[in-house]
Amino acid sequence: MTPQVAFLLLGETLLVPHLFPIVEALAAKSPTLPIDLWVSNAGMEDLVRPWTEALPSVRVRRAPGFRRDARPAAKLPTLARLLPRLARTPVVVCAEQTSLWIPRVLPWLPARFVKTSHGVGSLSARDDPRRMAAHRTLVPSEQERRTYLERGMPPERIVATGYVKAGFRQRTASRTLFERPRSTLLYAPHWQAHRSSWPAWGREIVDRLAAQDEWNVILAPHQRLVERFPEVRAVLREVAHLPHVHCDLDSFALVDGSYTAAADIYLGDTSSQVLEFLVDPRPTIFLDPRARDWGADPDYAMWRAGEVVVALSELLPSIRRAPDLHPTYVEAQRDIAFAALGDTSGAAPARAAEEVLGVLATSRAGG
Repeated sequence: MTPQVAFLLLGETLLVPHLFPIVEALAAKSPTLPIDLWVSNAGMEDLVRPWTEALPSVRVRRAPGFRRDARPAAKLPTLARLLPRLARTPVVVCAEQTSLWIPRVLPWLPARFVKTSHGVGSLSARDDPRRMAAHRTLVPSEQERRTYLERGMPPERIVATGYVKAGFRQRTASRTLFERPRSTLLYAPHWQAHRSSWPAWGREIVDRLAAQDEWNVILAPHQRLVERFPEVRAVLREVAHLPHVHCDLDSFALVDGSYTAAADIYLGDTSSQVLEFLVDPRPTIFLDPRARDWGADPDYAMWRAGEVVVALSELLPSIRRAPDLHPTYVEAQRDIAFAALGDTSGAAPARAAEEVLGVLATSRAGG
């Protein structure tokens, strides 16, 4: 079976919900189209292989340098070793910028790269020059598309499909996380220090949420936070035994939308997870240890969706008043979510699959 489309699942599992719905839609639209899913470690292989059993045209393949544990292999060396295989594949689909080094450095290769979004929101790294190397870029919304047009991307190379992750069907099975039914708060700090509430306030926030008994608490930060701040694991371990606290730093539930669906109140800073949360408007609180002058800064447009806390002493009071304040933010929340994510009905994967097939058709025709 000669592959016609390859999907790169070489990095974090957070990429999977943005890619696998397109795989399914592509297999449904073109059941005989050979599709390869390249994985670099056993953790990713074990995650996605069961989903492909009903998709006979889809193969899970081990990239050169495959690791037999759950740790991702170094991406650039993996891509270099994989290059001879990718060069013979007409269309390659990825959800991150690292893979775009291939078409940026080797633009004459016949393989055409389709880049789909995984991070959304006003703080996405849109100015990365690697993005311009994609033959086609898929973004969720017209607002997001305009940001690339303003940066000089040719209009025919960028398409708004809607939010692909909204069509992800393999979410972690729901289960009871807490002994007592109470409102549930999700704290999800960003992983980058300059965007995150964790360096200044993280430990104290965890301590205060652990000490209270008004809310159940999910502590589920971005997967990469522990890379930057290794102490996170020890801090969460100290409170993980409490019946009203659920901690997660490793499971797939961190990235598949389970926790944003389960929470009643969102507590965070600049993570794009809040946009998924706001698809169903609910009380939202933002943490700003730096007391930024953010009102006129489009990078912080999402902060219009809830109260912005600049003093740690206001943490618990802000959570208590969030349900009462919520009606004043509902309209802004809906506007912000739609502007960033576009269509969240679940139709986006089919649109994305059509774009992939269109790129494949022009590739075969030599256009």
